[in-house]
Amino acid sequence: MRQRVTVLGSTGSIGKNTLDVIARHPERFEVFALSAATQTDLLLAQCAQFRPRYAVMASAAHARDLAEKIQSNGLPTQVLQAPDALETIASHAEVDSVMAAIVGAAGLAPCLAAAHAGKRLLLANKEALVVGGEVFLRAVRDGHATLLPIDSEHSAIFQSLPDDPATWGERVDKIILTASGGPFRSRAPGSLRDVTPEDACAHPNWVMGRKISVDSATMMNKALEVIEARYLFGLAPEQLDVVIHPQSTIHSMVQYRDMSVVAQMGTPDMRVPIAYGLSWPERVASGAAALDFHALGAMTFESIDDHGHPERFPSLRLAWETLAAPPGSTVVLNAANEVAVAAFLERRIRFDQIHALNVETLTAVPSSKPDSLAALLELDAQARSSAQQHAARMAA
Repeated sequence: MRQRVTVLGSTGSIGKNTLDVIARHPERFEVFALSAATQTDLLLAQCAQFRPRYAVMASAAHARDLAEKIQSNGLPTQVLQAPDALETIASHAEVDSVMAAIVGAAGLAPCLAAAHAGKRLLLANKEALVVGGEVFLRAVRDGHATLLPIDSEHSAIFQSLPDDPATWGERVDKIILTASGGPFRSRAPGSLRDVTPEDACAHPNWVMGRKISVDSATMMNKALEVIEARYLFGLAPEQLDVVIHPQSTIHSMVQYRDMSVVAQMGTPDMRVPIAYGLSWPERVASGAAALDFHALGAMTFESIDDHGHPERFPSLRLAWETLAAPPGSTVVLNAANEVAVAAFLERRIRFDQIHALNVETLTAVPSSKPDSLAALLELDAQARSSAQQHAARMAA
C-alpha cells in the first residue's frame, strides 16, 4: 500500500520540496492532506496536482477563498477551517506519515496530535522540541510514534549514529553540528547594525524562508538546533558542539568514544533528508544532484570565534545557557526570537537588536517547568507579550 502523507506547511520551502519528492514516487506515496497559512493560489495548484482529501488554511477568510476556487475547479478536496483542523489532519486514522513543516510554535499542537496518534512524524519544525521538550517526547513515547528528523543537520546525525539508540550513550563521545556561518560569517560585528532584511535573507548556500534565513544570519537557528539535538538524541549539553563549515557539504558529524568521526555529506538540497525521512529505513531517489568530488574543491572548518569576534554570533551561546536553566527557558527563548525576527523583518528594530531583545525577554519572564500543552502555550504567550513590549521600546 502507498504511504498516505499529510504535509503541514505545504507552501513553504520544506513543504514544496516534500511534494517534489512525493511526485517522483507515485507508487510509494500519496498526499492525504495539505495545509498553508495564506498562499491560497499555491495551495490550490497543489490540490489540483495531488488531489488530497483535505486542505486547511490558517484563517476563515483564506479557507473560504480556497473552498470557492476548489469548487469552481471541480476538485475533490474538502477544505477544513476550525481551531483543531491541523490536529485533525495530523492525527487522522488514515494518515501514515506527517511532514511537520509549519514554522514556529504554531506547529506544536498538530505535532503533538500526530505523536499521540502514533504517526510516522517527519520533524522539520524545530519548535516542537525546543518548545515542547519533555512534553513532546512523552507524547511520542506514549503514542508509540516514529520520530524522524528532517533538518539537514539532525538527519545527518541520525544517519551517522548507531542503529540501536540504546547504545548511543556508551558509544558516542559528542555530536558536532556544522554551520555555514550565514551571510555575515566574515563581516565586522560593528557593521551588523546596518544589516537590512534583504541582506539577512540572502543565504549563501540554502534556499529558505525569511524567518529561517534571519535565524541563520544570527546563528539562532544553530542555537535552536543544539537544543533540538539535546532532546532528539539524549546526550548531555556538553556533548554538543558546533563548527563553521562554509561549504555546507558535511551536514553534521558524530564523534565516537574511540575518536573516530562519522560524517554525512551531500549537496545542500533539502530533498535529501526529506527523501530519507519518507522512505526510512530504505532510500529512494530524491532528485538532488550528486556530489562531484572532482570539482568539489576544498572543505574548510572554523571555530565559531576563529575571526576573533565572539560577539558576531552571541545568539549561539543562548542554547547552552537555556539548557542549563529551568526547562521553560527554551520556550521563552523561542517565543522572544520569533517576535524579534518579525520586528526586524518589519524594520521596527535593527538586526543587532534581535539578540538584545531575546536576552531581555529571558531575564524578564520567570522560567517554569511546563507539563502540558496548555502550560507551554501559556508560557509562550507570556514571553511573546514581554518581547513585544521590549520591541516597542526599542522601536521608539
